[in-house]
Amino acid sequence: MRERPDGKRSANGKVFDPERLFLPPDDDLAPNRPGETLRARLDGSGAAGASGRARLALARLLGRRPVEDAWRRALAAEQCVGAALEGLAAGGWEVVHSIVLPGDAVISHLLIGPGGVFGIASRPVRGARVRVGVSEVGAGRERHAQPYVRQARQDAARASLVLSRGCGFLVDVRPVLVLVGARNVDVSAELDDVRVLGEAEVPGLGAGGGVLHPDRSRRIHTVARNRRVWLWA
Repeated sequence: MRERPDGKRSANGKVFDPERLFLPPDDDLAPNRPGETLRARLDGSGAAGASGRARLALARLLGRRPVEDAWRRALAAEQCVGAALEGLAAGGWEVVHSIVLPGDAVISHLLIGPGGVFGIASRPVRGARVRVGVSEVGAGRERHAQPYVRQARQDAARASLVLSRGCGFLVDVRPVLVLVGARNVDVSAELDDVRVLGEAEVPGLGAGGGVLHPDRSRRIHTVARNRRVWLWA
C-alpha cells in the first residue's frame, strides 16, 4: 500500500511527510558535505588541473597568496568540524552543512537537536595565540583581525528569522564560532552571546538536552534542508 497524503501511517508503518519525501533533489541541502560551497569554488577555479597547479606554484614563488590556498584551509576546517558534528547523530542530532545565504554569506553548519539549534562557523586560524574580541578575531602575527565573531552573530540571527518564519514558531539559533588549529585562545570577558570553541570541544555541543521536543527538532530540520527558504534570509 502506498503512503497516504493525509499524514497518517500506511500499511508498512511509514509516516507520510510531503516536505521530506518530495523535496526536489536540487533544493535538498541534506546531502551537502562539509565545505560543499568551498569544494565548488575550488573545482570552478581549475586549481586541480595541471595548468592550475602551475599557476598556483608560480604565485607562491612570487610571494603571493593565492585565494585557492585560503579556500583549502577553510575547507579543511569545515571538514574537521563537520566530521565531529556528524558523530552526534546517534544522540538525536541533525546537521545541515554549507547553507548559502543571499550576499554570498555561508553558514558552515546548522546543528539541530535536543539541546536546541546552533549556527556554527568553522574558521581556520594560524598562530600560537588567538585573541577573540566582541566582533573580531586576531590570530598570531596576522596584520588584520578578521570579523569572524560579528559574522557568526549575524548569520545566526538571519537563520533564526528564516527558520521561525518557515516553522511557524520561534526558533532560537545560537551562534558558535569554532577556531580550528588554535593552540591558545584568549576570549574577551565582554563576549557573552557567541560561544567560542576549539575543534576538540565540538562534540560537547551534543551533551545538552531538554530544549527541543523531537517533533519540533524534526520540523526545524525539514525547513532547514530546503534551499528555497534561505533565498529570503
